[in-house]
Amino acid sequence: MDVRASSVGAGQMQSESSAAPSVLLVEAFYGGSHKQLIDLLQENISCSVCTLPAKKWHWRARTAALHFSQTIPTCPSHRVLFCSSVLNLCELVALRPDLARLKKVLYFHENQLVYPVRKDQERDFQYGYNQILSCLVSDVVVFNSAFNMDSFLSSISSFMKKIPDHRPRDLDQLIRPKCVVLYYPVQFPDVSRLLPEHKLVRRSHVDDIITPQDEQEAPRLLSSPDESLTVSCEQQDPHQTTTAEPRTDPRPVSEGDPEDQRRPLHIVWPHREHDKDPELFFSTLIKLKERRLDFHLSVLGETFTDPPEIFPEARRLLDRHILNWGFLPSKDDYLKVLCEADVVVSTAKHEFFGVAMLEAVHCGCYPLCPKALVYPEIFPAEYLYSTPEQLCKRLQSLCRRPDVARRHVVKVDTSSFSWSSLKERYETLLAAQRP
Repeated sequence: MDVRASSVGAGQMQSESSAAPSVLLVEAFYGGSHKQLIDLLQENISCSVCTLPAKKWHWRARTAALHFSQTIPTCPSHRVLFCSSVLNLCELVALRPDLARLKKVLYFHENQLVYPVRKDQERDFQYGYNQILSCLVSDVVVFNSAFNMDSFLSSISSFMKKIPDHRPRDLDQLIRPKCVVLYYPVQFPDVSRLLPEHKLVRRSHVDDIITPQDEQEAPRLLSSPDESLTVSCEQQDPHQTTTAEPRTDPRPVSEGDPEDQRRPLHIVWPHREHDKDPELFFSTLIKLKERRLDFHLSVLGETFTDPPEIFPEARRLLDRHILNWGFLPSKDDYLKVLCEADVVVSTAKHEFFGVAMLEAVHCGCYPLCPKALVYPEIFPAEYLYSTPEQLCKRLQSLCRRPDVARRHVVKVDTSSFSWSSLKERYETLLAAQRP
């Protein structure tokens, strides 16, 4: 397998401390949120790191275990092995018995039992099966949201029914006691210098923020499957559907030019993948255009080799409204667009956490998300829509009154998803003690 070297040692192991490292971080798909998490842990704990570049995901899932079995050196100081669920951990520890004795922590950024596939593809049974096997050999199974955990555990039984005969039973009951929810730690930068005046004024009212955690008494952030920290797998939807006008802060937004509050609504969509349903998003904006509503549009995110077909057509039809289109290589440029935008929209068919939406909220955007997936776990009901018609109606109202979005204080405390808030729980998770 062709493995490129990277700054953190793709395909190689590096010790991040002169002291003998106790934690081994293994990432078979070192890119995106997987890379960000490994880098963050690498900066904050004594560890060794072994990665493969984020290419050819399907081959990484199939063959990374064999590669790592040959490239991870024996290290007697290792006490904990941390990896994402892309890796077939069952194969790795079978090939490397010295790694089997470690405390094995498996982290789910996403799960393959319910991950959407394109219509012309069949779900490959092997990927979900590998994840189940990895859970069975792990000591702790960590999910980045309760939705991710619940959807995985509740799908195991029906998934295993695809086996024609001699099916294993009650695997969810074996895995469930190992499971915990520990939110993905987002590194929110200081964007004060990028915020327009009205957002800076709003930010001064953060004491008014009401979080979903305030609305329901349910432990969400866990560090280990200790009895005192275990979350119930039976999550209830804490919110009710609403189509009401968003509530606003009654205090004045700005003493600046009031004309600035009447400029067109700036809508941002920071996604590119097919499972984010660009067809719904763009069809909604085309309806707004046909109704002669004025708005600005920024479509951000990485461009892939096989983008959904709707993108070029939408770009042509919405050209007059577009301010930004495509991947911005500079993180500062990306954050600047988020700070300038008014509304961030998700039309995801599937989302296990949603870093991009939280980053946009951190930059002062008003969120609109489906009342499904992980979103009710993070966002209060006033930011959720149940149907495409509701999404269109909400955006139509905001296009007519963009000042409503600009005055609104978003009731999501993004700091609860930050590394500073979650650091201790991750340190406990990676402590050498077995559960």
